[in-house]
Amino acid sequence: MKDSQKKILIVEDEKTLLLVLSEKFKREGFKVFEAGDGEEGLASAKKNKPHLIILDIVMPSMDGLTMLKKLREDKWGNSVPVLILSNLSDPQQINEATGRGAVEYLVKSNWGLDDVVEKAEQTLNKK
Repeated sequence: MKDSQKKILIVEDEKTLLLVLSEKFKREGFKVFEAGDGEEGLASAKKNKPHLIILDIVMPSMDGLTMLKKLREDKWGNSVPVLILSNLSDPQQINEATGRGAVEYLVKSNWGLDDVVEKAEQTLNKK
């Protein structure tokens, strides 16, 4: 792995979407870590220290907002950029996510794969 390679963690319980996102980011040159729920995602984030996290909200065992809250309690996790990618477009959910430091809230049905990669790259370039 090149030192300059950006690490990204994708936390998504929908297996097909996780696979498609993972493959897309790998083709774009990212080192990708995958997690199927919030608990797995939180453990992976603390262990692998990705440069960016893409996080779903509705997941089994620990939802995305709980994971985000716990992530922000960690010294390292307090500063990592998080993009929310969810089916939920409820303003209350969006406010809660951005209130906990999510840099973007993307509703899945409104965004294509290329758009998600572009948002991720824009976010990483701001750091």
